[in-house]
Amino acid sequence: MTRVAAIDCGTNSIRLLVAELMPNFDGTWYVRDLHREMRIVRLGQGVDATGRLAPEAIERTRQALAAYTVAARRKGVERIRMVATSATRDAGNREDFFAMTEETLGVRAEVISGDMEARLSFTGAVADQDPDDGPFLVVDVGGGSTELVLGEWDGREAKVLAAKSVDVGCVRITERVLKSDPPTAEEIAAGREFARKVLTEAFDAMDVSRARRWIGVAGTVTTLSGVAQGLPSYDRDRIHQSTLTPGELERVTNELLAQSHEERAANPVIHAGRVDVIGGGALVVHTIGQMLAERGGPVDLHVSEHDILDGIALSLAD
Repeated sequence: MTRVAAIDCGTNSIRLLVAELMPNFDGTWYVRDLHREMRIVRLGQGVDATGRLAPEAIERTRQALAAYTVAARRKGVERIRMVATSATRDAGNREDFFAMTEETLGVRAEVISGDMEARLSFTGAVADQDPDDGPFLVVDVGGGSTELVLGEWDGREAKVLAAKSVDVGCVRITERVLKSDPPTAEEIAAGREFARKVLTEAFDAMDVSRARRWIGVAGTVTTLSGVAQGLPSYDRDRIHQSTLTPGELERVTNELLAQSHEERAANPVIHAGRVDVIGGGALVVHTIGQMLAERGGPVDLHVSEHDILDGIALSLAD
């Protein structure tokens, strides 16, 4: 049994998982959660326009990381891994960020490729799935990028068949296209066109008709599930393993895009840091669903609370 900490720093949020890696009888491992936490730091603030990380965004991230470091030490973590994704890959001053992480955490964050991000997300997402429901298409809509991974799971080992990361996410599409509150019909149409154009590269990289189940992971998708269910507050247990039909996904997307910032902020399921970008995230997810239907893939969205954090934790196993 090994106690580990996994940290995922994306464009919009930074998340922590402290867990115990428990050995199975067959030599594989499973993750037993001890603590999960998420903070919105908006590290990618303005990166799409300036090509640089804003000093205030780095400072917000440092404060969150300092708190995570204390939490990990209190829980007796033996190993720690931090990965940084889309925002840092794009930033001209990313070395400032990495120096900060090493000073604060004691471990230098790793900037990982979009494909590695996709593979870690897939491993985390399928670990508790029934192998008979595969092959699986795992989709992670982040702040600056979206990862699609097609693969198989035999109950012991994940086999990735194809993976692709593309530069469209809830923050990127909001900052670039959805500038009104609420966005205009013209902005929404432009957003759909932008999302479809960028996502086509991912869809062309794999045969999604091979997938039997579509699994959505991370904050955008889990928030959409909570909103669609009309939950009185964010409820991880009710969101995990829930399903959104194409009709439900279209309904919640249209509702969010039609609402003002104030109306979205009043929804107790939506974290305050997601209020201004959840409409853009919904638009990306809905576009993926439409493209899956067009290409003969699965159309019901299965929502998982297990994602790249679980994959990072598993990567620390002996």
